[in-house]
Amino acid sequence: MTQPLRLVLVLHNHQPIGNFDGVIEQAYQDSYLPFLDVFEEYRGLPIGLHTSGSLIEWLEQHRPEYLHRVARLVSEGRIEVLGGPFYEPIMTMIPSRDRVGQIRSYTQWLNDRLGARVRGMWMPERVWEQSLTRDLVEAGMEYTILDDFHFKNAGWTENQLHGYYLTEEDTRLLSVFPGSEKLRYTIPFQEPHETINYLRQVYEQQPGAVVLFGDDGEKLGTWPDTKDHVYKNGWLRRFFDALQQNSDWLWVCTPSQALDAVSPLGKLYIPECSYREMTEWALPAEQQNVYHDVAHDLQDIGRWDAVSQFARGGFWRNFKVRYPETGDMYARMQMVSKRLAEAQADAARRDDAEPCRTLESARTELYRGQCNCSYWHGAFGGIYLPHLRHAVFNHLIAAENLLDQREGRGLNDADWVELDTADYNLDARQEVRLASNRLVALLTPSDGAEIYELDVRSICLNVGSTLARREEAYHRKVLAGPDQTGGDVASIHDRVVFKQEGLDQMLQYDSRQRRSLTDHFYDLDVSRDAIARNEAREAGDFVGAIYETKLRRKPERMQVQFTREGHVDGCPVRLTKGVTLDAGGATLEIAYLLEDLPGDRPLHFSTEFNLAGLPAGADDRFFHLGDGQSIGQLGEPRDMADVEELHLVDGWLGIDLGFTIDRPTSIWTFPISTVSQSEGGFELVNQSITVQPHWILQGDEQGRWSVTIRLTADTSAAEGRAMQHTPEMASV
Repeated sequence: MTQPLRLVLVLHNHQPIGNFDGVIEQAYQDSYLPFLDVFEEYRGLPIGLHTSGSLIEWLEQHRPEYLHRVARLVSEGRIEVLGGPFYEPIMTMIPSRDRVGQIRSYTQWLNDRLGARVRGMWMPERVWEQSLTRDLVEAGMEYTILDDFHFKNAGWTENQLHGYYLTEEDTRLLSVFPGSEKLRYTIPFQEPHETINYLRQVYEQQPGAVVLFGDDGEKLGTWPDTKDHVYKNGWLRRFFDALQQNSDWLWVCTPSQALDAVSPLGKLYIPECSYREMTEWALPAEQQNVYHDVAHDLQDIGRWDAVSQFARGGFWRNFKVRYPETGDMYARMQMVSKRLAEAQADAARRDDAEPCRTLESARTELYRGQCNCSYWHGAFGGIYLPHLRHAVFNHLIAAENLLDQREGRGLNDADWVELDTADYNLDARQEVRLASNRLVALLTPSDGAEIYELDVRSICLNVGSTLARREEAYHRKVLAGPDQTGGDVASIHDRVVFKQEGLDQMLQYDSRQRRSLTDHFYDLDVSRDAIARNEAREAGDFVGAIYETKLRRKPERMQVQFTREGHVDGCPVRLTKGVTLDAGGATLEIAYLLEDLPGDRPLHFSTEFNLAGLPAGADDRFFHLGDGQSIGQLGEPRDMADVEELHLVDGWLGIDLGFTIDRPTSIWTFPISTVSQSEGGFELVNQSITVQPHWILQGDEQGRWSVTIRLTADTSAAEGRAMQHTPEMASV
């Protein structure tokens, strides 16, 4: 008897840490629930199901009945649950200890809640490096799934990929299934007979083969236009019917069933890779367009299929270079991970149970802060979505708060302040960390002496989590205008949809990251609009320059002082700025002293602040002048004169960020927005609010000029709400 073809179907359901409840609920109604409703009717079609930990925790809280149903299907042998790292990090991004820890903790959770025996795992975004093998095996995994693109990069051909392979690292063996790219594009975007015809061709050529489909469950209902196609128009039922109708030669099984029934095709060492589209997105924007143009040229002459398997794009880790903000977030995550590991080692030596419970909570917060979606960008919003970035920092800051709490340095413990230096952002240069119970500021002496992170610890918010406007490869599609090609139900990789009009007029680019305490000298008549468009001439050489650094420490008050002797239009100018924080303080005191100013003409000086986490476009996000009375929403550009106080309020977060200045000041404010791509199309996303105090100034008789700015983070509103709802947390 001819051996049947085994078809392995694996769905990967995921929602990132920090996604809105309404968005997840919609995905539940559009994808997760209706799929289960249809699937339960079709016995004899077992599948593999991976649900990320961030989504499964949401389901446990909001839709536990769904998990009850999944648990029953697991007990009946109809669903094999795949594990993986709990909160869906890119595995190559996190330390080995966290890889193993995340996988083991999620395996235990799935066993406890769903009764699942977890033998294999979903590889987040299929980002692979061979050294991962050891950690996966150490964590108890027998198999994982990658794309067939990975295998083709190693030189293997399509007809060699209908099964699974063994790979090895340091004598550890792991089975690896290639997921079919062909099926990723037929399911559900083509009629079921197209998939069946392809599988029959494989069966006729290779009886006994294994073909695996593994892809996002959201493409079955949540992706644009797919809900009606998959459910209302009956695609999923027709697909399941077709599988059952061909069961004489086509067996549907789970990954473990295939693993137990079929021998491996051999051994293979797999190059670092991800799925094909991800490797393209990892390239610099200009090189992405070169890649696409060459691919199209080769397609036109019929040569692309022959070379595409060797045409790998970029390296995933370089997202941290393409988006330096990602690199900063990654470095911050590593700081927290290292500190937690040291605390765990210390607790183990002491055999201290109570602190260990605190450390377990800190570990969970760290793991949540490793969720991958905010660390890259492609067809999905990723790093361009502020709420996802803020969620990562929220959990990282919460983890650090717990570590401080363990040491008796919590928010409501004795006040403290500290000042130190280290290479915090992994650029081989020293950064400065100024911290108290209430604030943490990270500054870059060798790159403009700017603040690149400012944590408000009471609400776990990094108001420095901004994003610069930069060129993306898809911006040439924006410039070309909307195009609804791609068929009635097109893959998100093929759709060109504009969610707003006039996006081509909104493309603007920044020359560097949007940080705070950036020191500018402008022409006297420069306009706010020119500043906002990044078109203003820099008359000085202070932006991005190296500053000399001095640390001044007193037990209750610490200051870092930065000095640069630079030039403004050829004239020497000495600039000194001191940033001071008191023990237990929630106010940064920023003092500027300009010396050697020319006596024959005025200069136009400005310091730039970029504040994230304060979204525009809502009445409870507004400016006021110290009296609490709104003078307009945060997203409204403003040009103010003779101001000595300006506040930015986010009523939802319960924060009031207040600037007080010791001399009359002109202030520009304007929003920073990006034109970016998500699965829904191209859209304008507000990233931060820029606040720029600026002065037309001349020195005194000694050629000196000074100003002091105090930036205070008042979170009394948020803390008051927290006390009302959870008074037991007051001591945390």
